[in-house]
Amino acid sequence: MDFENLKCLLAQQAEIISLLTEAVTPEQARWKPDAETWSILEIVNHLYDEEREDFRAHLDMILHRPEESWSPIRPFEWVTERRYNERDLDTSIQQFLAERRASLAWLESLDAPNWEASMPTPWGTDMRAGDMFASWVVHDQWHIQQLVQIRRAYTIAQAASYDVRYAGRL
Repeated sequence: MDFENLKCLLAQQAEIISLLTEAVTPEQARWKPDAETWSILEIVNHLYDEEREDFRAHLDMILHRPEESWSPIRPFEWVTERRYNERDLDTSIQQFLAERRASLAWLESLDAPNWEASMPTPWGTDMRAGDMFASWVVHDQWHIQQLVQIRRAYTIAQAASYDVRYAGRL
């Protein structure tokens, strides 16, 4: 695993996420094309909570405290329980970016991490440190794609009286 490349991707992806939230109005930040799709605010706050309560925390457990029990997370329930869609987008993105900076500093402090270190998970398999770190990077990418899709859906909805098929296959 190319640790330096993945760490660089985490830094770059934070900037991409930040750029994808620029010039977004409060209405657009809360907009959802349907009940199952997350809004921009919900995505950003999910990333914030995952940054501090899941990926960094669990990677630290795998590397340094594998004897502890896996700390539970509830990302789908948190969307409504923590009222993500009622939050302020600028505050939310700044909180995410601050946590990402803390994560990058923490990753930088690791001295020769053992990516093969593992610990049991609640779902019955072992999770290696390398699995967790790679999943962290890919998780970002999945939500970047989600942000692009919600922004495109919003643009299409705003231009509803016009035909956007010339833009390419949707």
